[in-house]
Amino acid sequence: MALTRAEIADRLIEKYGFPKTKALKFVEDFFETIATSLELGDAVKLTGFGNFELKMKDARPGRNPKTGEEVTITPRRVTTFKSGQKLKDRLLKGTMDV
Repeated sequence: MALTRAEIADRLIEKYGFPKTKALKFVEDFFETIATSLELGDAVKLTGFGNFELKMKDARPGRNPKTGEEVTITPRRVTTFKSGQKLKDRLLKGTMDV
């Protein structure tokens, strides 16, 4: 099961008593800020959670899986995420309890 933006907003409402419209706006603004920073080429570092970065992938040879035809994969920008040590530690502890 995946955590959605609406569920994040619901948790803000439950924990902090935000009005629903304010919680939804906060979540939207948070993700918009991250997306805009990445579009501009800036890294996003969330201490204790992890880092988002935008990287350029060069053009490279590839193959169409249906036809086997060789194609050139065009250069593109991709977003990467590297979890921080605190998140890694928390996830490691969580797997031991299962």
